[in-house]
Amino acid sequence: MSPLLSRVNSTSFFSSVKKAEVRRQKAEFIGCNLILLFVLLLPNSTAHAHKVQTTTDVGATLHLEPNDNPRAGEATKAWFALTRRGGKVIPLTECNCQLAVYAEPYSQKEPPLLEPSLQPVVADKYKGIPGSEITFPRPGAYLLQLSGKPKKEGSFQPFALKFSVTVAAGSANTEAGNAHNTQVQKSNTEVNPSQSQGTPIWAIASLALAALGVSFAVLRSRSRD
Repeated sequence: MSPLLSRVNSTSFFSSVKKAEVRRQKAEFIGCNLILLFVLLLPNSTAHAHKVQTTTDVGATLHLEPNDNPRAGEATKAWFALTRRGGKVIPLTECNCQLAVYAEPYSQKEPPLLEPSLQPVVADKYKGIPGSEITFPRPGAYLLQLSGKPKKEGSFQPFALKFSVTVAAGSANTEAGNAHNTQVQKSNTEVNPSQSQGTPIWAIASLALAALGVSFAVLRSRSRD
């Protein structure tokens, strides 16, 4: 084989390898951006997650029913999967626990808005854990504080766990709650009508498509090189 033909074959081989690598990178870019687009367009309900708080040797996961989406004026079942370090359950019978509900923002000197009584409940794999029924008076941000001390000294350290909760408007709001919600919506509309609805899906989709466009531009530039 002549040196010229050998160089031609070698160039053709490396060119094929480069094209294959560009196609592979392009597929990876498209796949990653499609996954990003899918995640961004997931329904808002999937964003709700159980809230977890821990101290030195105690932790708790807050569950709100239904669907971790409390609504003002409607009864919400709240229960705390309270455990020691290592995962051992702390039942209410072993804890002097109290629950306090504050409306955000609040100062430490303010008394709780609500102090619901706690009852032992059975939920999922947990038995006898602290639970309560809460009716939030109006939409907005709240702080739930679960504090407790061991009934048996040395069982675990005293704790105070704080959970932030956002309450949506409900069909059974009180008059005060309705008036408050109407005023908030009016204020938000005057400032920026789009803010009251959150980020529109079309805006998220546009950002994702723009990311795809940039990816294609980069790959096209590489392929030309």
